[in-house]
Amino acid sequence: MPIVATLVAWGVSTAQETIPACLPFIDGCVSVSRAARHGLANHLFRALVLPAAALQALGWLLAARWLATLLPPYRLLAWLAPLGAAASIALALYTAFLGTDGPGTRALRQYGTVVYFGGTCICLLIAGGGVQRAVAAGRLVLARWVEHSLVALALALVSLGLGNALVAALFGEPLKGRIENVTEWWAALIFMLGWFALAVAWARARLALQLRSGGTG
Repeated sequence: MPIVATLVAWGVSTAQETIPACLPFIDGCVSVSRAARHGLANHLFRALVLPAAALQALGWLLAARWLATLLPPYRLLAWLAPLGAAASIALALYTAFLGTDGPGTRALRQYGTVVYFGGTCICLLIAGGGVQRAVAAGRLVLARWVEHSLVALALALVSLGLGNALVAALFGEPLKGRIENVTEWWAALIFMLGWFALAVAWARARLALQLRSGGTG
């Protein structure tokens, strides 16, 4: 849903000429926020990303419970669901105030971005480490690329962040801004690839979710 939301917002904003026509993953001409900031693009982006934030919170809760059935309790795993919930709330805050003006709402968007990016990166590391532990203990059988994908994606995020910080320290505008925009687009894509990797792991493990009624009959 966030992938569709971002691409639709970018396409609509480009068609309405509120942003320049370019390839943001390469050119860095526009940030994700700017692509979804105005008009119809903003409404479509919110309509898709707000429910996706709730689903991500549920996804981290399911991941924590799944790993708890495969592994003995350990401290990091206990943080997976709370951190996932905090990251999801931050994403919802960012999305809800995207396109609004004022220093207060700008601060909320910045807070949402930092907490979502940082929290989700840590969640990927915790979940990826749990998957690797489960495979090493013989509780889970996965292809090697699936086993290591979550940790690899989290490390890619860290590398992007370090590279962005280095460019910010060494160079000024316009290169700094373009690199920040490119980093934001690739980081958002990596987050979504993390969910695809987790879905593949669940499919290989034949994990199924059952909904039960609360009745006693």
